Amino acid sequence: MRREGGDVVWTLVVPVKPLALAKSRLAGSTGRLPRPTLALAFALDTVGAALTCRAVRDVVVVTDDRRAGAELAALGAWVLPEPTGGGGLNGALAHGAHTARTRWPHTGVATLNADLPALRPAELGRVLDSAAEFPRAFLADAAGIGTTLLSATAGNELAPAFEGRSRARHRASGAREIELAGVDSVRQDVDTEQDLRTALALGVGPHTAAAAGGLAAPGPAVGLD
Repeated sequence: MRREGGDVVWTLVVPVKPLALAKSRLAGSTGRLPRPTLALAFALDTVGAALTCRAVRDVVVVTDDRRAGAELAALGAWVLPEPTGGGGLNGALAHGAHTARTRWPHTGVATLNADLPALRPAELGRVLDSAAEFPRAFLADAAGIGTTLLSATAGNELAPAFEGRSRARHRASGAREIELAGVDSVRQDVDTEQDLRTALALGVGPHTAAAAGGLAAPGPAVGLD
């Protein structure tokens, strides 16, 4: 589970919804910017940044969306279909974690949201370094309600409890909350127009920058067109 020099190696599991269903809370506010285009751009920038993080060996994307799967595989991600029998987001994450552990039994496994378009590899590395100190750990999102990253070191079950108020559920499950300053890019997921403006202010990756078409940021939500 460690690289030469003592740094922990991680496999990240990134879930990607079918693009046609993704980012429903952006509906009606994105004007000329199609939700599927934005969702794919967010995922490409998230996975692209993660793949260049020094602490990350592999990224496993769990998706049934053919276009997203093809484009993320082209970046270097390993793409898995969603598990049969459903299970929702948590089922997809458990499936990805189990598959990763089967292939790399001595690596740490962490989930990462697919909507972190401002993700900075160095900040992700700091979060993962902190996570390596605990059997299970998580990072709360910028709103302080959800979770953007959940980790489990080798030999520990991931036990994802995402959707809704996952911060409280992960804390109640015994996972240690990571409390670091200066890792805003790992916290800033995008569900709403204002989230997108905030991410743009942090500085997004090239795919989101192109998809957003130069949208001004930050500022009050006044419509994207």
